[in-house]
Amino acid sequence: MAGHQLTDNKIIVLDFGGQGNHLVARRVRALKAYAEILPAKVTLERILAANPLGIILVGQPMAHDQIQGEKLVASLLSVDIPLLALGNWPGQAVIKSGGILVKQQGACPMEVASGNARVVYSLEALPSMDDEVGIDILTHFIYEVCKCQPNWTMAAFVEYCIENIRQGVGDAPVICGLSGGVDSTVAAALVHRAIGDQLHSVFVDNGFMRKHEVDEVIEIFEPFFGDNFVAVDASARFLRQVAGVVDPEAKRKIIGTEFIRVFEEEAAKIGSIQYLVQGTVYPDVVESGAGEAALVKSHHNVGGLPEEMELGLIEPLRWLFKEEVREVGGILGLPDELVWRQPFPGPGLAVRIIGEITPARLDILRDADFILRDEIKKAGLEREIWQYFAVLTDVRTVGVQEQQRAYGYTVGIRAVHSTDGMLASWAHIPFGVLEKISQRIMAEVRDVNRVVYDISSKPPATIEWE
Repeated sequence: MAGHQLTDNKIIVLDFGGQGNHLVARRVRALKAYAEILPAKVTLERILAANPLGIILVGQPMAHDQIQGEKLVASLLSVDIPLLALGNWPGQAVIKSGGILVKQQGACPMEVASGNARVVYSLEALPSMDDEVGIDILTHFIYEVCKCQPNWTMAAFVEYCIENIRQGVGDAPVICGLSGGVDSTVAAALVHRAIGDQLHSVFVDNGFMRKHEVDEVIEIFEPFFGDNFVAVDASARFLRQVAGVVDPEAKRKIIGTEFIRVFEEEAAKIGSIQYLVQGTVYPDVVESGAGEAALVKSHHNVGGLPEEMELGLIEPLRWLFKEEVREVGGILGLPDELVWRQPFPGPGLAVRIIGEITPARLDILRDADFILRDEIKKAGLEREIWQYFAVLTDVRTVGVQEQQRAYGYTVGIRAVHSTDGMLASWAHIPFGVLEKISQRIMAEVRDVNRVVYDISSKPPATIEWE
């Protein structure tokens, strides 16, 4: 139920592959214009339906189908919407033959070379969005060429979203799925600001939470929401549903469906509930293949939702990147310890166990993950690393424990730097800290005799292993 007026002042970022599209979209938003990413396989009709003031094409060589790319670009040249092409992507030749080519010339971000009645701006090299030239290019295109208005701010978003929620909900009660993570916490705070005690928050213990996390979430949110806060222990039913399941997509869909069923049951106890608030954010939507986007993995709150639901969805953060969500949390007055919490997937540890999920394997992972987080905190790195966690693999190796041969599990350590979760680079944790983590896990966690460190960046890897 996010504000349409804010998103109508729109720039479409067309993704022709590579890593630049998310950076460009975030930079456009930082310049106070709304940007939305669409894949290059989208139809012209879908683009026109979005009513964009401008289109930015972003891609890299060989990252997308050449013929399809050229067809889309050719069709875009037939409509009167300003285009900015960044990168050496398929369709560049069509631009050169069908419009005016604009190149970067020294300090001047754009200069018309020659052409006919159709104006197209193009740079064959993707500029850095953090340098002065890159910012000047986008600023010129957004405001001088497309005539956008600088109205995309989180303060404006909060104000409009609150009013939109109030109008949509009226005086009806609403239920919120509150996990304690950043996204659901900010969503709950935003809806609570709009409708107050009409909001009923439900925390579901699905059995896949981290060590001590259930008690911590209850301790934080029960005093704030009072009688409108309910904690449901559904761990046994979730474990039954995933018993024997090893496919990660199946896990996510099963868990997503079960969450909805629990929320429906709790809504029925309250009565007259029509809406469910979720902390869905833009990266969830993009990676889940919503609309025309390519599926990376089904986030439980998007691609993992059941086809039939009794409750309508309120997703006030659906179009926000993670840094925008944190900014909204700050505007709403949430404390830093909540706004800057580690990202944690809704399916929890279920997607950090490779293979079958069992109570014993969950205990192993909880203990290993707790040690990792404890040592990162002791080293003073908890705010320097965007996300860090342990993974229990299905790889078992020979080792020696208690002076005897052991055939134990391998635990993977994952730590990354990121801004919004769409792109990530592995964190260079000091060797001394890694050594302490490894030694403690192998000494304190039964059935683990090997620890490995994941040095993969996203892409091609994702942050989570499943």
